[in-house]
Amino acid sequence: MKADNSAIVTGSIAAPPLTRRPAWRGTLLAGVGVLSFSGSFPATVFAMRGFDPYLVAIGRAALAALAAVVCLKAAGAPLLPPRAHLRSYALIALGVVFGFPLFSGLALHSGASTAHSAVVIGLLPAATAAFAVLRAGERPRPLFWLACAAGALSITVFTLTRGSGHLAGADLLLVLALLSAAVGYTEGGRLARETPGWRVISYALVVAAPVTVPATAVLALVTDPRPSGVAVAGFAYVGLISMFLGFIPWYAGLAMGGIARAGQVQLTQPLLTLAWAWLLMGERFGAATIAAALAVLVCVAATQSTRPRG
Repeated sequence: MKADNSAIVTGSIAAPPLTRRPAWRGTLLAGVGVLSFSGSFPATVFAMRGFDPYLVAIGRAALAALAAVVCLKAAGAPLLPPRAHLRSYALIALGVVFGFPLFSGLALHSGASTAHSAVVIGLLPAATAAFAVLRAGERPRPLFWLACAAGALSITVFTLTRGSGHLAGADLLLVLALLSAAVGYTEGGRLARETPGWRVISYALVVAAPVTVPATAVLALVTDPRPSGVAVAGFAYVGLISMFLGFIPWYAGLAMGGIARAGQVQLTQPLLTLAWAWLLMGERFGAATIAAALAVLVCVAATQSTRPRG
């Protein structure tokens, strides 16, 4: 799609105009990514039952890097990204390969519940939209920001009322995880405008591999892994799905639907995560969850009905 003269260019990648049909396709693709990500917190908890939290955070990236190299080789693609975009891939790696897995995993390890950690996801779409304005040249309309804020507020109030009603010490780690993911999502969405989403996340993982692979080997030696079926399954999920496969439709959706706009689908992730926690971990929820789900769906629908400024 060819950008007109009014498109804002950040770096060498322009923010393309969105038409209704491709935007909705982008939303659907982003939704597939969100569904993949929604199991990350429960899977991380399961993985940490047999592995050190640092090993889970770094090792999942090493496992994903192996899958990325296999895919790049099978497709006959270069194993390294263009030098002109190395800075962007380094930012993606810092954000979603290192930052989010490490900070969120440590928060869960320090006692934050799956439900409470959903605060991160509840605020993440708003943070991603802000970075999309600063870094990717997108210009959502005021109605978008109103719906975005309402959705974030709904999730935050709901999550806090399920817990102790106040912020805990682990919330600093969750905020760092939130900011890390927002940077990685925005930068990856920018690059996916001209590079397939699977190659974007693959290159980010390969760029990080000189750190993640040897660090994983060292951590495996100095910690005391106690692999069980549940722990291995959780580790495989966060390594292959959360860290790799989920990013393929996610980045494609952000590029097609707009980073700020399509990213609002992630407002549904905390509720999906709670559903997984109920199914897999026995956590319970009731009428308040249903009410929050309806409020979030209304807010997501409102963000999807707004068009970006031309």
